Amino acid sequence: QVQLVESGGGLVQAGGSLSLSCATSRNAFSFNSMGWYRQAPMKQRELVATITSTGNTNYADSVKGRFTISRNNAENTVYLQMNSLKPEDTAVYYCNAVELRYSLRYDYWGRGTQVTVSS
Repeated sequence: QVQLVESGGGLVQAGGSLSLSCATSRNAFSFNSMGWYRQAPMKQRELVATITSTGNTNYADSVKGRFTISRNNAENTVYLQMNSLKPEDTAVYYCNAVELRYSLRYDYWGRGTQVTVSS
């Protein structure tokens, strides 16, 4: 069973920074991509950033230039560095890992970590 464990959330003032980490119980190379999603109260979960096994990244327009996703395959960990945080970044952030196997997509999720940005 795949486990994804997030850490690093917390409370920060607007303009500040936070770094999130997600450790996986399985070899990170076994996933086609890993990433971060977030869900604010009363809103749908949305993509924040993803990174493929080859290092290609993708960001939501709302975080481009402020957030950076990276991965350390040796440590089976993916990171999200969040700078210039805004109150609208407040949400529960979820780590995601995607495995494509026999044309089927398997998504794995962490339990989430709260990020709160005060104005």
